[in-house]
Amino acid sequence: MSRIIRIGTRGSKLALWQAHHVEACLQQAGLATEIVIITTKGDVVLDRSLDKIGAKGVFTEELEVGLRTGHIDIAVHSAKDVQSSIPDDLELLAFMEREQVNDVVVSFQTDLDLQRPGLVLGTSSTRRKAMLKRFLPNATTAEARGNLQTRLRKLEEGQYDALVLAYAGVHRMQYDGLIRHVLPETRFVPATGQGSVAIECARNLESALKAELNRILNHPATHLCLTAERAFLRTMEGGCSIPSFALATLDAATGAVRLHGGLISLDGTELLEETQQADASQADALGVQVAERILARGGRQILESIRQQRGENVA
Repeated sequence: MSRIIRIGTRGSKLALWQAHHVEACLQQAGLATEIVIITTKGDVVLDRSLDKIGAKGVFTEELEVGLRTGHIDIAVHSAKDVQSSIPDDLELLAFMEREQVNDVVVSFQTDLDLQRPGLVLGTSSTRRKAMLKRFLPNATTAEARGNLQTRLRKLEEGQYDALVLAYAGVHRMQYDGLIRHVLPETRFVPATGQGSVAIECARNLESALKAELNRILNHPATHLCLTAERAFLRTMEGGCSIPSFALATLDAATGAVRLHGGLISLDGTELLEETQQADASQADALGVQVAERILARGGRQILESIRQQRGENVA
């Protein structure tokens, strides 16, 4: 294939790591590539929390414009940043093999005690804030926007005692030496898609090229798990700005997909969880089923309360 594949990405070091990882896979398969850096709203507006600026598409919208105009052929995203519903003229082409899914606590304090009263933990995630309030009530959470290097600079300046981040980003940026605690994924259940890289394209991209890109970049087991997780997120209709969570795992021996999904109130006092499993062919239906169960058990009331607290229209 003689054409150059233009890879759209945000400009942060972590986003560029992901883009170069995609580029290496494509080049190894004999494709020519070019990386195109595009600035998103989430990169520019750093003085407000994500839920205050409208987190739907905050890290993806400008990249999607590039797909529509043909400025880029594919967009590379952290899968957890991709909104729950994709516009009809676009599609998620591939999900790359997932990294370890855990949240981790990062600090320059080598003896960091998570039970210490008054501990200040920095995070920009609504889900993490709510879970920390529930499971680490002695700690205080503080807003931590910006790319990973910016957050670490603020940490070093003493604005926080520690940061709560996804292991995948910390590991990819080679900051493993700052990890003080790995939070158990059974309690601190990660965000939908955490640890995977998603590849988006325009639906009208040449079918032969789409098939080739999917063959090179897609990891079938990861794609299957994220199908269930994203069906859960889509049914919850909250996007990445609400404190929902979902983690699917695949039993290679039986072919069954197990989904642990749920929702937590902003103050951490209400926690709804549901775990179900189904055959791999029913991954999408499994996600819908788990979400509907959560909504029926009180999730709708939690979501309505969250929207009221934020001053959103709940009609």
